[in-house]
Amino acid sequence: MPLAPHRQISFRTPCAIVALAFAILAFTGLALPPVPNFDEVHYLPAARALLDGSGWLNREHPPLGKELIALGIALLGDTPWGWRLAPALAGTLALYAAMRALWHASHDRLATLAFGVLLASGGFLFVQSRIAMLDVFMAAFLMIALWQLAAAVRAPESGRLRLALAGITLGLSLASKWNVAPLLPLPGLAFLAARMAAGRRRLLLSRRGIPVPGVSLLEAALWLGLVPLAVYWASFVPPALITGQALDPAAFLALHREMFALQQSVTEAHPYQSHWWQWALNLRPIWYFYEPVDGVLRGVLLLGNPLTMLAGLPALGWCLWAGVTRRRWDTLAVVALYAVSLGFWAIAAKPVQFYYHYFVPHLFLCAALALWLAAMWKGGRRWPMLLVLAGSASLFAWFRPIYSAAPLASETAFETWMWLDSWR
Repeated sequence: MPLAPHRQISFRTPCAIVALAFAILAFTGLALPPVPNFDEVHYLPAARALLDGSGWLNREHPPLGKELIALGIALLGDTPWGWRLAPALAGTLALYAAMRALWHASHDRLATLAFGVLLASGGFLFVQSRIAMLDVFMAAFLMIALWQLAAAVRAPESGRLRLALAGITLGLSLASKWNVAPLLPLPGLAFLAARMAAGRRRLLLSRRGIPVPGVSLLEAALWLGLVPLAVYWASFVPPALITGQALDPAAFLALHREMFALQQSVTEAHPYQSHWWQWALNLRPIWYFYEPVDGVLRGVLLLGNPLTMLAGLPALGWCLWAGVTRRRWDTLAVVALYAVSLGFWAIAAKPVQFYYHYFVPHLFLCAALALWLAAMWKGGRRWPMLLVLAGSASLFAWFRPIYSAAPLASETAFETWMWLDSWR
């Protein structure tokens, strides 16, 4: 069924306004703390080594995120602004792309705006946009890919280009961090399922039918299968050139055996390690930083917004119900993406896991909550959306001092925000 004319607008400007507001928040005080914190102590040396050609460090992770951090250092110098320039830009892009993805998937203006507010005030994206880690690059490229995939379905006339862009950005996401790997097969599998449901006799070569008329299943396999792998491989070229390491298939396979072994080698217990179910219940955040610098005590806590983190869980149940009973593919997609991105960690062999692994599932959790709130608004119950959005923004303002490394009054100042003992 074609969309009503008033719903065919692009809705780009509101998305850009929300992203710009988030960028102002993220870039304000970006140089705080003024020293490396948490995993910056691993990624900054790796970025510096890429810049000066001295070696290939932090080999357990793909190189793209470290290459982007190095680019920021090359532009702004080896300073906190240089370290965190690329992450802050990536976080802003992730927010904009996520809103565009939900808009194309749902064409729901209320849900799209709510999603932007929930992400901007959710704590997770804000903190990860202000630290030189790899996760925000992975998330940004993933959100761009989902945006392009949803747009390809909505506008088949540009479907080929959109699928190509989705394949490139899926590869860039994987080249930033492996955590996204469980999600990579889903677009291709969804394309296959949709084309099979359309009943095409020439399944591989037919260009007719959903999800993207004009693109065959064989061509989709190229864009969503081979292109991401080629882009992923290409991200290893700069460090390989520095070290003289070959990237032929045998050497590439050996390199990945080494990377996998390094991933499994961290077995020593860590005070902030946690489990997937604790992430979903917001029980075990991580103190990235808490110490005096230049005579001022500062702290950075990776903590999800307590309201939206918990309200999002029943929202996932509503999305599943709406998807099954009302055949809403947008809500089903959100549930599937959340389930796969979180369920992977329930079975992953990685012995020591941390709360920041919930970053990607948290994006889909916020999308589910936004869709649920919008549905209630349209059903005549407007107070839930008003309450949740106002509450989320208020809690973000309350926790912002320990999201942003603001000056703290004393060594025990953190107690103000410790609602649970497990947050310490």
